[in-house]
Amino acid sequence: MTTEQIAAFGIILASLILFVWGRWRYDLVAMAALIVSVIVGIVPADEAFEGFSDAAVVTVAAVLIISQSLQRSGAINAVSSTIGKLPANSVIQVGAMTLTVAVLSAFMNNVGALALMLPVAIRAAQAAGLPTSRALMPLAFGSLLGGLATLIGTPPNIIISSYRAEILGKSFGEGGGFGMFEFAPVGAAAALAGIAFIALFGYRLIPHRESSDNALEELLHIEDYVTELSVPKDSPLIGQPIRELVVLADGDIAVVAVIRDGNKVLAPPWYTRMRAGDHLMIEGGTDAIAAATENSNFDLVTDKELHDADFASEEVLMVEAVVNPGSRLEGRTPRGLRVNTRFGVNILAVARQGKPIRDRIGHIRFEAGDVILMQGPEQVLYEALNSLGCLPLANREIALANRRSFYPLAIFALAVAAAVTGLVRIDIAFVAAVVVLVGTRLFPLREMYDSVEWPVIILLGAFLPVGAALQSTGATMLISDGIFQLAGDMPLWAMLLIIMTISAVLSAVINNAATAVLMAPIAVSVANSLGVNFDAFLMAVAIGASSAFLTPIGHQSNLLVMGPGGYRFSDYWRLGLPLTVVTFAVAAPMLLLVWGG
Repeated sequence: MTTEQIAAFGIILASLILFVWGRWRYDLVAMAALIVSVIVGIVPADEAFEGFSDAAVVTVAAVLIISQSLQRSGAINAVSSTIGKLPANSVIQVGAMTLTVAVLSAFMNNVGALALMLPVAIRAAQAAGLPTSRALMPLAFGSLLGGLATLIGTPPNIIISSYRAEILGKSFGEGGGFGMFEFAPVGAAAALAGIAFIALFGYRLIPHRESSDNALEELLHIEDYVTELSVPKDSPLIGQPIRELVVLADGDIAVVAVIRDGNKVLAPPWYTRMRAGDHLMIEGGTDAIAAATENSNFDLVTDKELHDADFASEEVLMVEAVVNPGSRLEGRTPRGLRVNTRFGVNILAVARQGKPIRDRIGHIRFEAGDVILMQGPEQVLYEALNSLGCLPLANREIALANRRSFYPLAIFALAVAAAVTGLVRIDIAFVAAVVVLVGTRLFPLREMYDSVEWPVIILLGAFLPVGAALQSTGATMLISDGIFQLAGDMPLWAMLLIIMTISAVLSAVINNAATAVLMAPIAVSVANSLGVNFDAFLMAVAIGASSAFLTPIGHQSNLLVMGPGGYRFSDYWRLGLPLTVVTFAVAAPMLLLVWGG
């Protein structure tokens, strides 16, 4: 091996180790890999940031924005909500929910499609007597399966299409890359086979986690953790805002209500000043309550029975929500974020993998997939959830769809039509759609930037030149030669299975977009060594990279259902492994049939 090849292998190996370790965010790892690649000379300095202007990166960003506009419009909600009206039959419910989220995810962001269906699925599962744990994982996997069917269904498809255009020396979206629906013959067939397997048999492989059925109910039973205190005339906190009481407890309590002159104020603002004779309802552990009252001279009220209804009203709600991957809460504490003072809401309880966490709530470091119970005025509460990056698990009342609600859908359809007919390049079509949506105020400008998963964009922009360095240094040829020597005598379908399997294994532990960047040049090199059409091998990478069914960290959709479903890390492979086998068993012959060899 040459020095450059050793450097390329070393950087890629180090990146993979850091991706799996998870101590650093994957976008930071990608940027570090890019900088090191420039320093050692395998990426020219004047080409270091060309990845950020790549048509694939721009297209991914535009698709994310359009997806959020569709989700926000309410038009898609009307479609998803019809699932709850289906017969209360497990097979029908699982099949319909999985198929619906798959269809949605073919044209919008996978996580966005899942977010629309998650509250519906929880309610429908309860109506059908289906354990929640057996309803949510199929939903997550359905969002991944649907992405296989179209160019915009998932970032790996866009990356693969862009790389094909580069290999052919043509422009992305103008005959060089794969077309909008060229993924459909293989992707849709594999997706439908996977959905049928899940609905008819697969969902039964998921363990019944009773904690997932009871966790949300247990979160709501906060009366056991609420203490009523009265403010005596000699308290040193008279005239002080209630925030001072929270400070005394080191952020581990929440003031859920203030009763004054017979009137109850739920979720009182942090600046509400305490008066003699006030009664405060405090949620928190025994130690936290003791710390709050030690220097306040507050009196315990022990003769009053409390109920959940005491903490909510028509104006003030308690809502369960799940912490999304990339949420502002992830890795931080309520105390550190000052959730109450900054957002005007209370975090009353937290559940992780179906088990409530009660102690020292102000010091809990949130993880993606955690379920939280929040209290606050309705409008403030939902704005806080949106700002914090949390997904409500209960259906919010949605205004009846009107003509304006369907405008974003119509603009998206026109963009797709323009791209499919070749009127304009696909990246231009979708960027134009974003401009129209924002320019006509169908989608707020401030939400446009929030809709983009910037870590994914940074990852792609930084890692594309690193992936290109694998090819320019000849490292991909060494890898492909190794694969060819080990499996060169195998039939073509077996070679395709190997490429899909390697891609799927990588996607189980690293971002699927990174998998596509790394595997695309390797797949092309293998195809060239075999002397066959590389399109089939690029499609195999796309299928494998999006088949992240084996672990909760393989895709954001998997992580999103982990908390509400009460899943353990090991639960995913029980359904994910046979689903991968079914998907690949259908995809391999379809690849040969459609794309030849």
